[in-house]
Amino acid sequence: MFKFRLIGIISLFAVLFVLAACSDESTSSGSSEASSNTLEVIKDRGTLNCGVNDNLTGFGVVTPDGAFEGFDIDFCKAIAAAILGDASKVEYTPLTASARFEALGSGEVDVLIRNTTWTASRDRDLGNDFTAPTFYDGQGMMVYADSGYDSIESMSGATVCVLQGTTTELNLDDRFTGSGIPYTPLTFETNDPLQAAFEAKQCEGWTTDKSGLASKRAGFPAASGGPEALVVLAETLSKEPLGPLTRDNDSELYDVVQWVVFGMMQAEESGITSANVSSMAANPADPGMARLLGVGFEGGEVQDFGFGISADFMQNVLYQVGNYGEVYDRHLVPLGLTREGSLNAQWTDGGLIYAPPFR
Repeated sequence: MFKFRLIGIISLFAVLFVLAACSDESTSSGSSEASSNTLEVIKDRGTLNCGVNDNLTGFGVVTPDGAFEGFDIDFCKAIAAAILGDASKVEYTPLTASARFEALGSGEVDVLIRNTTWTASRDRDLGNDFTAPTFYDGQGMMVYADSGYDSIESMSGATVCVLQGTTTELNLDDRFTGSGIPYTPLTFETNDPLQAAFEAKQCEGWTTDKSGLASKRAGFPAASGGPEALVVLAETLSKEPLGPLTRDNDSELYDVVQWVVFGMMQAEESGITSANVSSMAANPADPGMARLLGVGFEGGEVQDFGFGISADFMQNVLYQVGNYGEVYDRHLVPLGLTREGSLNAQWTDGGLIYAPPFR
């Protein structure tokens, strides 16, 4: 009897050992995947995979010849220039609002730069890391100029078009339901059918970030009355800091994306542009400029910040893409989104565009 019990105990320990080994292997594999170095993957691949919008004028659109352009697109280019030395080495993946986080989490894209708002739940629950915001926005409401609506309170009983799966949808409900204003949300996956519904007057209001409303208003078709047919109400419903995202625990890529953004901001503050970056690098005005451009100051040592890319990465970024102000002026000023008096002005002009020191 004792012999059979001993055999049973030995067998039980053997089973537990195998299960523990399998668990360790699974944990090790999962940990390896979670901590994979996307920066090295990008360098080996030779291209950056960037998740973007392809239907938001000023931020991300596809031109008639098939090229991507816009404010967010230029930040994709800047990251490629920093890592690969070539701003053209980007593969763009257009993503809907509801599909964007899954695409980033699954590794379909390396970085998401698609007018995405930084929130606590997205930061924590979805396993994302947000870098510094590139654009400070706020949600608004657009209506027809002849609608009679002049405030949110006046929109009782209105139907409002909104993209589903967004903070916009949640903010809309907070504002109307929280104030006891009855309304009907009409939700869409993408902007094209939403705009078609708005043009057909299936909804009286269209809500999204004010930058997006400015974009859509600027391009509103003449057949539907053109920009003059629409008005964006004065109220701002929310805070919407927009910027790039990387995956959680992907610190090497995160650091590069973060400091490319800061570098473009600092370059504007320092007066370094795409036109003068070469001369500034050859003869930097001060040690801070030398550190930013990855060169020595007056024969001194080059400071390498250890990002795993060339120390002079910002020279490629600025020469091929430009500083923050150049990118903003190129894509957003034409929409009427001027910086003066806005949160997107430099901190020296009362805004929030501010870079920590390069040192």
